[in-house]
Amino acid sequence: MVRIRPFAAIRPPKQYVEEVAARPYDVLNSEEAKAEAGEKSLLHITKPEIDFSPIIDEHSTQAYDKAVENFLGWQEKGWLKQDEKPYYYVYAQTMDGRTQYGLVVCAHTDDYAEGKIKKHELTRKEKEDDRMIHVRIQNANIEPVFFSYPDNEVINDIVKKFTSRAPEYDFVASDGFGHHFWIIDDQQTIETITKTFSNIPAFYVADGHHRTAAAARVGEEKRKENPAHTGEEEYNYFMAVAFPESQLKIIDYNRVIKDLNGLENEQFLEKLSEDFEITPLGCETKRKESGKEAFKPACLHQFSMYLSGKWYSLKAKEGRYDDNDPIGVLDVTILSNLVLDRILGIKDLRTDKRIDFVGGIRGIGELARRVDSGEMAVAFALYPVSMKQLVDIADSGNIMPPKTTWFEPKLRSGLAIHKLQ
Repeated sequence: MVRIRPFAAIRPPKQYVEEVAARPYDVLNSEEAKAEAGEKSLLHITKPEIDFSPIIDEHSTQAYDKAVENFLGWQEKGWLKQDEKPYYYVYAQTMDGRTQYGLVVCAHTDDYAEGKIKKHELTRKEKEDDRMIHVRIQNANIEPVFFSYPDNEVINDIVKKFTSRAPEYDFVASDGFGHHFWIIDDQQTIETITKTFSNIPAFYVADGHHRTAAAARVGEEKRKENPAHTGEEEYNYFMAVAFPESQLKIIDYNRVIKDLNGLENEQFLEKLSEDFEITPLGCETKRKESGKEAFKPACLHQFSMYLSGKWYSLKAKEGRYDDNDPIGVLDVTILSNLVLDRILGIKDLRTDKRIDFVGGIRGIGELARRVDSGEMAVAFALYPVSMKQLVDIADSGNIMPPKTTWFEPKLRSGLAIHKLQ
């Protein structure tokens, strides 16, 4: 069963929240962050390299020092203030008329070590190391991780009760997504939430595998440094926003490839036909986007492909996949095995420079744009993974292939920060 506790968040006063709140550090590059960051933006803390001209290496000591300076400065200027008492918080997001309600909590690092916080992706050590440095130097979790948990009626009722009140924060960001935030300040309710989660078997990492791993590593590091360690110190916990599974939606995570591995278009299509039924512009969900006929896959094991200005529907033939294998049934696995590896010679999705990944939030037209520009030779759109598939894989101890899930909307950073002591 998972352990959580409330915390006294460092967060912006109401009048500054829209200026402070920012997109997560890993969804925009340094140039985009510099262009987007206003004076009070949290991006000056999460991507401090933007404060230099020209922009410096984000992993440099100078950048890390600037992050610490800015975090202290934001507090000194009153752009961030710490609550007087530990609370839980509700953070809701609205996208395309759909709202999902998350609880902002502190989760226990031991639960990650013991497998009660379940992951579905492998992490890369260099990214873990970078996030670990940020947590260590700030002595804080600046950005939350994104968890899901099995639906619970007690928690749902509490969330409904508190969200019927006027929110502490309520704004629509520049991307059109709504962000709403409430404080759960009733002590009895706080105790009920803590007790209820002690009967919930697991959290599932939806987004933020590297931040989760880094937080656990910092917690372990601090334990070893503290001879009087008791297990109740704040560094044993890290900040997360936890959403009920039923409210979350995974969108497509697509692939673009630079070349056809020496093949001509006709040769490539011929090899594809061995494992796929190919239909030019033959998808049920045709639509106009960016002036071209485009389509998304309508079901599992169907793919969209964009090649030389044309869209194709690819349907994996029977016997080319295993519906009884939680990994083999995934469309990312089918595409990787039958196309990327067998035909295009791409063996490692993490390291091969010939492939790139495009979140579905950018639209299917982004795939065509990158091929039409000459940057890429072919693009594939995939049917999204379901929450059930994610949970089944995490429960079985398996790991999804890289770049399988894309959750949207992303958590806005800066609404709450957790200090480790």
